[in-house]
Amino acid sequence: MAFGVKRQELQQWKRQVQNGEIAFLTHYWIDERFPGCDTVTKVGCSDLNKLIEWGKQYKLQKEWIHHDPSYPHFDLFGARQYAILASENQWEQIRRFSLDKK
Repeated sequence: MAFGVKRQELQQWKRQVQNGEIAFLTHYWIDERFPGCDTVTKVGCSDLNKLIEWGKQYKLQKEWIHHDPSYPHFDLFGARQYAILASENQWEQIRRFSLDKK
């Protein structure tokens, strides 16, 4: 279950993904399969080759891509989530979700 994201933010992320841009969307999230993780960042791009190449710099395996038909994306959690967001200068998302304090 996702929460803590505004409709406008989700729509912007979807547009960016569909336009072939690398797009970031962080939100609160609860899934019993991932205890201790209360946020997730979805990094999406409709251009799969571009997404795969982007992921290589962070040692993300192409097999980890969620192949949503309209919005393919990586899901980032924990320390990797913070490190990638910081590297990508996504400071607003880091601050908003207090990822620098985890």
